Amino acid sequence: MLAKQWLENARAVMTRIEETQMDNIRKAAELMADTIECKRWVHTFGCGHATLPIEEMYPRIGGFVGFHPMIELPLTFFTRITGEMGVHQFVFLERVEGYGNEIMKGYDFDKRDIMWLFSHSGINNVNIDIALESRKRGMKVIVFGSAEAAKGKKTRHSCGKTIFELADVVVDTCAPLEDASVILKDHQDKIGPVSTMAFVTCVWMTVTTVAEILAGRGVKLYIHPSHNVPGDGTAKQRLDEALAEYKRRIAGV
Repeated sequence: MLAKQWLENARAVMTRIEETQMDNIRKAAELMADTIECKRWVHTFGCGHATLPIEEMYPRIGGFVGFHPMIELPLTFFTRITGEMGVHQFVFLERVEGYGNEIMKGYDFDKRDIMWLFSHSGINNVNIDIALESRKRGMKVIVFGSAEAAKGKKTRHSCGKTIFELADVVVDTCAPLEDASVILKDHQDKIGPVSTMAFVTCVWMTVTTVAEILAGRGVKLYIHPSHNVPGDGTAKQRLDEALAEYKRRIAGV
């Protein structure tokens, strides 16, 4: 059964992450904990399906204040497929050098901040623009993606480097470069991608480690609670507190 084949492939990726990436996950989490403890931001950015781990992370039940999602609508909202904001436009835009510099102009940054980037292949220009500009502003750059599988891939950026070569810390998602993992009879292309599952696995391994570090330091976390559990009379209050803290921090208060 192809369903079981995909499941086996997904499990193999998760096992590989556990076997090879724990040290790098810890390094990334320690940097993020330092940033969040001083009430600064871990900014998160990706393009296409690499925005899904960002949306999974925050705002989300079990997530907490300290992560700032930067999602550029033309680089993620291509579910109309064709026509306005379709796949053709997305593929073009993520390869436009300089676009990332314009995105960065819309935000305020601090050298204590971190830029957390998600890129499966590491070669497209918008992500590399963001990494370069982040480094110019004194921020640490953390990159999650298929680093080992992407070795030898030529960057599309004039700087001559992939996003993995610009990172202070890289966590390899251990997904195959082609992403799709299941062979289908009588077809050239495989089905069943695993990169989103790998991204989300690495995200929650990292975020839970950040939480563990901060709680160990006695830092109060503003966690988004579930507001769908019967009998929890303070859930709305805790959610309001988390959103108020986010609003306070984003305003620079």
